Amino acid sequence: MTTTQTPDPVIRVRGLRKAYQDLQVLQGVDLDVRAGSIFALLGSNGAGKTTLVRILATLLQPDAGSATVHGFDVVAQPGDVRRSISLTGQFAAVDEVLTGRENLVLVARLRHLDDPGAIADRLLARFGLSEAGDRRASTYSGGMRRRLDIAMSLIGDPPVIFLDEPTTGLDPQARAEVWRTVQDLARGGTTVLLTTQYLDEAEQLADRIAILHRGTIIQNGTLAELKQLLPPARVEYVEKQPSLEDVFLALVGDDGATTTADGGPTRGTGPAGEEPR
Repeated sequence: MTTTQTPDPVIRVRGLRKAYQDLQVLQGVDLDVRAGSIFALLGSNGAGKTTLVRILATLLQPDAGSATVHGFDVVAQPGDVRRSISLTGQFAAVDEVLTGRENLVLVARLRHLDDPGAIADRLLARFGLSEAGDRRASTYSGGMRRRLDIAMSLIGDPPVIFLDEPTTGLDPQARAEVWRTVQDLARGGTTVLLTTQYLDEAEQLADRIAILHRGTIIQNGTLAELKQLLPPARVEYVEKQPSLEDVFLALVGDDGATTTADGGPTRGTGPAGEEPR
């Protein structure tokens, strides 16, 4: 008889607590994240999502409980944790004066990696930014800027990446770009923990979803498991109307092309060689 051992989770959190004076932000959080998965931490503003991510990224000290990332304790081994992770915040942290390529080269040099230029070129190609690599980041659209930000966070090949509300402030097209990027990361073996307050984002991306409410995980499971918490659906035949987002994406398409009255495509105009912002 053979037994199959379940690998240890890449992220393990037990009884994590954090308070700011009298405000209890985290009140005993428990969760496990397996390797190569997308784990969504879903909650409203103020639920404690960012606080939890900052503790896992060693930017905050917990008041109680324990957490390990890639086998390293976030309190006892912060240096090892930092070498194993990358953190992308709610807003893209790119230098808009530099080109996309220069941003990547700068980070590679800060990490003391060999051949920063080659690393930058590989990441530009991976994230579909090669043609825009020599343009200043200030000319990038929101989705391009976020893709560059995620590319910068992957320099050094961290096995774990934290995405804190990665699509905040993005339009529907840019959100779709980021979603595809996150899915590609997981397919490549990267473990992704993302926080979001968008229900559709968690539904589209996550292998598992944890709902954080008032500092506590109130439910944790796959989308199918969470749906089973509700009574069985009643079958009704209704006419489904398209949403405004459906209309918008149908008109502009994935590449920003719009449809004219005669059915032909047209694009917004901008400086030569640049994608309209």
